[in-house]
Amino acid sequence: MDNATTRPGPVLPDLIHPRRLIGERLFDFSREVAVMAIINRTPDSFYDKGATFALDEAVKAARRAIVDGADWVDIGGVKFAPGPSIPIEEEIDRVVPVIEALRDSGVIISVDTFHPAVARASIAAGAHVINDTTGVRDPAMADVVADSDATLVITHSLAPPRTPWPVPTYGDVVDEVAAFLGERVELALRRGVPESRIIIDPGHDLNKNTYHSLELTRRLGEITALGYPTLVAVSNKDFVGETLNRERGERVEGSLAAAVYSILQGARIVRMHNVVAAVDAVRMTEAILGFREPAYTRHNLA
Repeated sequence: MDNATTRPGPVLPDLIHPRRLIGERLFDFSREVAVMAIINRTPDSFYDKGATFALDEAVKAARRAIVDGADWVDIGGVKFAPGPSIPIEEEIDRVVPVIEALRDSGVIISVDTFHPAVARASIAAGAHVINDTTGVRDPAMADVVADSDATLVITHSLAPPRTPWPVPTYGDVVDEVAAFLGERVELALRRGVPESRIIIDPGHDLNKNTYHSLELTRRLGEITALGYPTLVAVSNKDFVGETLNRERGERVEGSLAAAVYSILQGARIVRMHNVVAAVDAVRMTEAILGFREPAYTRHNLA
C-alpha cells in the first residue's frame, strides 16, 4: 500500500462557532491562527525574570509585540507556579494600567488571572479575554465572564494556584485532560458563558512532566476534537528545554517546532514569547495549509 494514502494529514477540527468577534477583531478559526504575546508584570516570571515588571517596560514590550505582528497580548500579574500569595488589589494594580494603556491599540487584550475580582476589574478596564489557568476552579470566574462580552480560556491544571503539587501521575494524560476540559466547559455553560466565548487550553507543563506534555502535543487532535478553539502555551516551557537540553534562553527553535506541530493538530491560538519568530512560523504554516496567500509572488513568474 502506498504510504502516502495512509499518512495522516493536518487536523482541521470541526469547530463550534469558528467565526468569533473578540474585541474589535473578527477571527475565523477554521482558517486562521492567532499569535498571543506574553507580557508579565511579575518580578519572578519564569522566562524574563521580571524584565517587564515595571509599568513602562510592560507597556513598551506590549506595543513592540503589536508592531511585530501579535494578534493578542496576554497580561499576567501573578504567575501560576508555587509562591507566596499576592493581594488581589496588588494584582489589579499590576494589570489594569497596562490594559488602559493598550485599550485603543486595536490588539486583543487578554488577562491571565485566576481571581474573579481581578477578571471583573480587567474587563471593566477594557480586557477582551480572561485566561484562567486553573480551569475555572472558582465558579465565580464563569459568572464574571458570563456577565460581560469577554471570552474565557479554560486551562487544564490540577493544583490550586501558587501551591506545589505532588509528582503528577495520569493513566492516560490526554484522556484525562480532555475529560477535565469537557467538565469545566459544561460548568461554564451552566453558569451562562455561551459556547461562542469559550476557548480551551490543555495546559502544557502545568502539573505535567515532559512526557505528559509531549504526549499532549503528539495527540493534540484529541483535544481540538472537543470543538472549541484550542490555545497552546508551549513557549520556552520546561518540556522543550528538557527534550533538547536547552536553557530558557535557548528554546526558541524548539518552541516554534512545538507550536507548528500543534497548529497541524488543530491549535488555533499560540501563546509565545518570541513574537517575530512566532508570527513568521505561524503565517508560513497558514500559507502551507492554504489559509492565506503569500505576501507577494515574483519567483518564476513572468
